Amino acid sequence: MAANVLKQAWLVLVLAVCFGAALAGVHVGLSPRIEANRRAAIYDAIPVLVEGAVGEKAEQIELGGRRVYRAYDAEQRHLGWVIQASGDGFVDEVELLIGLDLEAERITGIHVLQQSETPGLGAGITEQDWREQFAGAEAERPVRLVSERPDEPNEVEAITGATVSSESVRDIVNAAVADVREAIHAGESAAQGGNGDGQ
Repeated sequence: MAANVLKQAWLVLVLAVCFGAALAGVHVGLSPRIEANRRAAIYDAIPVLVEGAVGEKAEQIELGGRRVYRAYDAEQRHLGWVIQASGDGFVDEVELLIGLDLEAERITGIHVLQQSETPGLGAGITEQDWREQFAGAEAERPVRLVSERPDEPNEVEAITGATVSSESVRDIVNAAVADVREAIHAGESAAQGGNGDGQ
């Protein structure tokens, strides 16, 4: 009996090691493709967040301790900024792209790059109508959540039944915008060079 249990335990252990190795191999094999798709999604979103920008012209830099893209038009004129930022949602991490105008005075929009929020509730953060509420908000003031129709540009109506997801997006946006604005106004943008991801 004991020998049979030991035999089964070894079988489970061998299978676990084999499956673990197979999963690791798949992850390593797909990582370049996953990263390429992720980069393409970012560059595709840049023209949506900064009007007139060409995604492939964007230059990735670090600004205020965050990954930021300088958005350029076809003639290499600097039009604005796109911040990549993330934080905890209700279910898992939420990752956003946040657009800012050239002077970092206004939020030009947000794009949800990754989320696993509850379908029909928190996943509403991906809906265009909800995200558009951020466009035009003054970057020098925090965005506030309200339970009813917003009365002013820095108010966003929370998603009914998804307060935590709404708060998560608000907090990610407010923290990222504050960090990058401080760095831009301190002149850090002039001192930072590209780090090789721009095209």
